[in-house]
Amino acid sequence: MRIFTIGYEGATQPELIATLVGAGVRQLIDVRAVPLSRRPGFSKNVLANGLREAGIDYVNLKALGTPPEGREAARRGRHEVLERVYAGQLELPEAIAQGQILLGLAADKPSALLCFERDPGGCHRTLLLRAIAGEAEVIDLFVDAIPAVPTPGA
Repeated sequence: MRIFTIGYEGATQPELIATLVGAGVRQLIDVRAVPLSRRPGFSKNVLANGLREAGIDYVNLKALGTPPEGREAARRGRHEVLERVYAGQLELPEAIAQGQILLGLAADKPSALLCFERDPGGCHRTLLLRAIAGEAEVIDLFVDAIPAVPTPGA
């Protein structure tokens, strides 16, 4: 199984959709606990409409999102706290059920998991896939709109 991931940090909705289309993604699985955003175009209904216009299905599996304590830890760069909190989240019956739904959806058509963070290493989507889809081929997509940080001395 192949599963893509993508974060919308620093991106616009058209840029995100173009990246998904370019990768052949046919379904976006939103794994945010709160599928709202202050960034234009990324709240659940507006995002779903934009994706639909591009021929991409939208599914929200909010039980696979991060609880408030985990989101705060991620913002503060406290990855060990995020890992502990999120591991507890994945033990909840609703998260277990939605994890199985995610695997079924991803097996059905090319799918990408969506969350905010651009860097998958600092995001719960990486922890999620390690926990429920350890054998999957994971491809992290990056919206090209964010310029690379210059290397010191380059």
